[in-house]
Amino acid sequence: MNPTNPKVNFYFEKNKKWRPEVEKLRSIALDSPLTEELKWGVPCYTLENSNVLLIHDFKEYCAILFPKGVLLKDLKGILIQQTENVQSARQVRFTSLEQIEEMEPVLKVYINEAIEVERSGLKVEFKKPTEFKIADEFKTKLDENPALKTAFEALTPGRQRAYLLFFAAPKLAKTREARVEKSVPQILMGKGLDD
Repeated sequence: MNPTNPKVNFYFEKNKKWRPEVEKLRSIALDSPLTEELKWGVPCYTLENSNVLLIHDFKEYCAILFPKGVLLKDLKGILIQQTENVQSARQVRFTSLEQIEEMEPVLKVYINEAIEVERSGLKVEFKKPTEFKIADEFKTKLDENPALKTAFEALTPGRQRAYLLFFAAPKLAKTREARVEKSVPQILMGKGLDD
């Protein structure tokens, strides 16, 4: 069993609702060749600095997340795509310690497969930003402002994708317009949504 990382301990200590469950997930993850780290405020288990799995807790469940889960075979049909816009990551969700204990052998198989995916160098083919729907409000702005179009096209594909999803999400046109207006200066500065 791999050693625990003291930097990660706070996550487990602060976790009230899912503490026994996430501690069990931790012990399963540490019973592999992965290294425990803290990334994005959650336990992340890596192989040679590549993320293989994370432990998350939510209001209704706790989960193991495989960043390249889409590449796993999922023979047991347990992997869940969080939202339609998540291209690569997949979760296994739990609502009780008993569930985790029952699934431990299966989880170990999935973790070993995720490790093999990482070792093999397999990469996820992400959709290109041009394959995402462009909100009409943003398309209009791009057509009206060549500098904005140039600045947007200069952004990394991930930053472009984040903006496109952010602009397309609201149901109301006025909310989409407000999001576009607010983001224009940031795009012109070459910054992403969260920069």
